[in-house]
Amino acid sequence: MAKGSGGLFAARKLRRSRKKLRWKYAPFKRRMLGLDYKADPLKGAPQARGIVLEKIGVECRQPNSAVRKCVRVQLIKTGKVVTAFLPRDGAANFVDEHDEVHIEGIGGAEGKAYGDLPGTRYRVYKINGVSLSALLSGKKEKPRR
Repeated sequence: MAKGSGGLFAARKLRRSRKKLRWKYAPFKRRMLGLDYKADPLKGAPQARGIVLEKIGVECRQPNSAVRKCVRVQLIKTGKVVTAFLPRDGAANFVDEHDEVHIEGIGGAEGKAYGDLPGTRYRVYKINGVSLSALLSGKKEKPRR
């Protein structure tokens, strides 16, 4: 409390100064101006659909050494291009260019990249309307077009 502002009839002044000073607190400001929402390619949604532009291999960060299979996806909703991880062994064999994939957050810290994958925030869980786990286990086949 500021010096000399805590008197008997000081509630209005205290409330006004609190209202003003809240804007100095970065998380409050980001929330009120919707900055995280505006920057988010999924616009706050938990999942999104997109079209595969290309298959790429992303090199891991230290201390791991591998090439993780990912895809560049253009989202239908926003038109933005994101990188999405293909989980499990052999998943890249089921994805071709111009396929429609569904992506979800990969589960890193607060919408950031996950584990040893630099710049990868999403993972693929469906290809052309068929779940990736069903394709990998051989229970379903990818639809022919």
